[in-house]
Amino acid sequence: MARIYNFCAGPAVLPLEALQEAQADLVDYKGSGMSVMEMSHRGKEYDAIHNEAIANCKELLGLGDDYALLFLQGGASMQFAMIPMNFLGKSQSADYINAGSWGAKAIKEAGLIGNVNVAADCQKDIPTRMPELSECNWTDGAVYAHITTNETISGAQMKEIPKVEAPLIADMSSDILSCPRDYTQFAMFYAGAQKNLGPSGLALVAIKKEFAARGNVGLPSMLRYQSHMEENSLLNTPPCFGIYMLCLTTRLLKQKGLEKVYAENREKAALVYNTLDASQFYRGTAKRDYRSDMNITFRLPSVELETLFIKQASEAGMKQLKGHRSFGGIRASIYNAFPIAGVQCLVDFMRDFEQRNG
Repeated sequence: MARIYNFCAGPAVLPLEALQEAQADLVDYKGSGMSVMEMSHRGKEYDAIHNEAIANCKELLGLGDDYALLFLQGGASMQFAMIPMNFLGKSQSADYINAGSWGAKAIKEAGLIGNVNVAADCQKDIPTRMPELSECNWTDGAVYAHITTNETISGAQMKEIPKVEAPLIADMSSDILSCPRDYTQFAMFYAGAQKNLGPSGLALVAIKKEFAARGNVGLPSMLRYQSHMEENSLLNTPPCFGIYMLCLTTRLLKQKGLEKVYAENREKAALVYNTLDASQFYRGTAKRDYRSDMNITFRLPSVELETLFIKQASEAGMKQLKGHRSFGGIRASIYNAFPIAGVQCLVDFMRDFEQRNG
């Protein structure tokens, strides 16, 4: 088996143990004579998977019975539209922070539905960053406030969650369960699964039940959180295999413990950032106070050297290091499942490449 070090921002690396268990059970899941991809979502075998996945997530997130845990399709991008459709009515306003491409996309979708107040905007700042809490201008009476905790493209991460009067909603697609966080401070948060939770095509949504009940009752059922909540995410056929993979991934996270996960994430990120800081050749693109532990972005002295770096790294078994097409440069995404050996391999390569080309 030839496994590379996959630095892709998403779909991203999955835990090897989860992949191997899925491989072993792919054709015949636990003696059922069926693959998970073939099972009825109403059957007892899948029902056990589904409910364990929910229980695992609620335990890891520290959520009680006042929250519903939903598995929805359409990824985080679908949530950009569903949130304002459910909660942003006529003559109402919602607050949004714009700190990068994903915050901007959420704002664009919400603007099609209702009035959006951009409470802070640092999307175009270089070095990239998150807004200071003091520069956020929140609206009195906003129906909700929306933040993005980690901007995958720019490599900036929110290190302190703002305190707001309005119900707080967060897109945590690229840093959920990667660091200590009090998830009960949010009325709702969501994450596309394809970075820290499982394969693409699935979004995890955690929402306070009393907040979900405020949703627009005039929407079609598939667009209402309350509908999905009442049917335990089984309103229609869910993405069963993606939920199964999320179940395996969260099972492993429980076994390891989130404190150890966070310690490993900090260690991995420090290896790369220390290498950047010790170099006159590489230049990190995120402001130091907001550097992401999940997506590390940096530049080389020229585009030609960046192209050579990506080519030679790929030949050495380190792939998907090219920065997003809108941002350029290099991006190393090192989510929970990314092994520390791969980060050390990258750091060794960076030092060698600088020696040869600096």
